[in-house]
Amino acid sequence: MIATHPRRRVVVTGMGVIAPNGSNLATFWESIVEGRIAARPLSRFDSNPFPSRVAAEVRGFKLGDYADPKKAHRLDLSNQYGMAAASLAIADARISPEDWNPERVGIVEATSLSGTESSLKGQAAFENRGYRGISPFAVINGYVGGGAGEIALELGIQGHAASYSSGSASGNDVIGYALRMIRAGEVDMMVAGGAEAPILPPLWGVFCRTKVMTTRNETPETAMRPFDATRDGFVLGEGAGFLVLEELSHAIARGSRIYAEVVGHGRACEAYHSVAPHPEGIGIQRAMESALRDAQLSPSEVTYINAHGTATGPNDTVEIRAIKAHFGEHSKRLAVSSTKAVTGHLLAAGGAIESVVCALAIYHRVIPKTSNLIVPDSEYDLDLVPSESRPYPLRVAMNLNSGFGGRNACLVLSRYDETQ
Repeated sequence: MIATHPRRRVVVTGMGVIAPNGSNLATFWESIVEGRIAARPLSRFDSNPFPSRVAAEVRGFKLGDYADPKKAHRLDLSNQYGMAAASLAIADARISPEDWNPERVGIVEATSLSGTESSLKGQAAFENRGYRGISPFAVINGYVGGGAGEIALELGIQGHAASYSSGSASGNDVIGYALRMIRAGEVDMMVAGGAEAPILPPLWGVFCRTKVMTTRNETPETAMRPFDATRDGFVLGEGAGFLVLEELSHAIARGSRIYAEVVGHGRACEAYHSVAPHPEGIGIQRAMESALRDAQLSPSEVTYINAHGTATGPNDTVEIRAIKAHFGEHSKRLAVSSTKAVTGHLLAAGGAIESVVCALAIYHRVIPKTSNLIVPDSEYDLDLVPSESRPYPLRVAMNLNSGFGGRNACLVLSRYDETQ
């Protein structure tokens, strides 16, 4: 059973996504469950010079549908996505800025490459017109903290505003950060999530050079294949996901719908290699151990893991090894899936998007499948949910994410039990 914490409990009461596979929760969740994949031929710029030409793009997005449209001309796309997803999360939580104490609400955003768009524009303007050609807004948009500041300004959040960057582990880390802020009593509510818009020619070229992206350009929808023996890399995506986290009594007092409870967060750095994971996944193992200790749960109580699952050669193997090593015999009773084939790899926003997936899986009692998994690697003798999503009374779900530099993060969510 889930332990009763002698500390402030934290629940998820709202979620919002701007994702390649849907920009409302219903469409997003349906596509996850059904495996409707967002990958398409890259359309944002001429992809012919690049070996990888498949992307998971957000299509038809207009900031004016979610926030002040006048800001669109100056904000980077990553900031626009974050502002929109955070606004959707607040709306889903059925609360408005007029109804809260702004000093008891905080915002924390994960990102790894936000500001790149402004930096590139600023460089081009400088080369063409000198320093007078550079927009004064470049300094606002071009630093990692810009997104959180813009969301705070849009929503009137005065309690706390922060940005967090730990590569692709960031999305889990910001939710863990928000968890601790609420537990400590510094705020009663946190808006936590991540945003990325990395589909820019120079960044695309960098990822191509690192050979981490798929080159199955003729078959976009089946290009990304997590845990499959024929995998050859991920599909790069873009978008944002945000969650509203509330202290339990605060949520109950206003009659909130509760999707799930956030019960644990753990992180670990391997200090092994700037890009490659440790062969035994020691950082992943330590992050899981830390998260379960924080949650006051045993490994046997975990039912489902949303894996990092990037469809890159060593990463998938290392992640499976780490899960098997940490869970031992219980690993055979776990359901483990990667939903990145549907959404694409959203870098720092990935952990936030996948935390939304975990919360919805718990709420709807469905374990999402791993799309495009046809022939599992011979080493992967776990239940990787290869064919269909399945109904299941989920109690505890774990979200795993790893980033460059050996950074690993684990988040644990549980079904909310009002009797505890």
